[in-house]
Amino acid sequence: MNSGFKWMFLILGTIIGAGYASGRELWQFFGFESGLAIVIFTVIFIIAVYVIMKISYETQSDHFFPILERLVGKKLSYVYDFLIVLYLFTTTIVMIAGGGATLEAFSIPYWVGITLFAVLLVLLFVGSSNGIIKLNSIIIPMLVFGLFYALLSFNISHHHSWVLDLNEQYNWPAAFTFTALNILPLIAVLSAIGKEIKSLKEAKVASIGSGVILGTISFVYNETLIQMADYLTEYEIPLFAVLKGSPFGFFLFMSVMLWLAIYTTAVSGIFGLASRFKQILKVPFWLIALILVLAMLPFTRFGFANLVGILYPLYGLINLYLLVTILLYPILNRYRTK
Repeated sequence: MNSGFKWMFLILGTIIGAGYASGRELWQFFGFESGLAIVIFTVIFIIAVYVIMKISYETQSDHFFPILERLVGKKLSYVYDFLIVLYLFTTTIVMIAGGGATLEAFSIPYWVGITLFAVLLVLLFVGSSNGIIKLNSIIIPMLVFGLFYALLSFNISHHHSWVLDLNEQYNWPAAFTFTALNILPLIAVLSAIGKEIKSLKEAKVASIGSGVILGTISFVYNETLIQMADYLTEYEIPLFAVLKGSPFGFFLFMSVMLWLAIYTTAVSGIFGLASRFKQILKVPFWLIALILVLAMLPFTRFGFANLVGILYPLYGLINLYLLVTILLYPILNRYRTK
């Protein structure tokens, strides 16, 4: 059971990064008439996470290529191998840019924030991968609690009630593109721990727990953002619009939590890439991390909001086929077995 919670926090740490925790990613995909979309997302996310963890456990994998072979076959696995590398590389750039954008709220120059973020990112890989898992188990519960508190406080103070009207849910297909967007990092991270999963019970706890938590936060967060839709364009990070007027102590706490959430997702991205390249390069994890971060830094000049707006919808569409294969895998695999 404890191991299941450990993997649950790893999953949440992978998903709740710059795009998600800031609110930018949710607003990009959901928005008005999206209550049903978020319910559908919760269900298919749970199924997808369980299937990925099950395959990782069965193959005892330590990187994502064996998982891709199982899902899409040998030929297409090379295509998605390239796409995962590209996805992790570009979205980790988004995380680094998000780290710099968050520190700007405290009058720290963008490039200073990015440099600090990059140095701390590499330093974590000097130790073992256990440090990454421990980091998520500490930070993510605090962030989830902080987000819930901030969002509920805002809604209570504005006397807002949530209504799921099934007659006004035109945006339900967004559930599939939003889940598809998050599939590649999940495969990259969860395939790296295949040898450490001891039973499928851990996979059930991790998939259901992470899905329910993400679904609940997503619904409340989206409903909150709808209320401030008219002036969200004024904020690169929508969470700061929610926190406007909060006590400085809580604003500081949530800003630190946001920055740490961005950090853990960037760590997950580097971890997935380093796991893939370690067998090829035969060098320590920290050196691969250093090379990757140095290659990413020049691209952060495009800015956080621009990177999210361009890259996330694109990847959401590209990954739809992979999501379908994951959801159909239990049925097709049972048919092949028979």
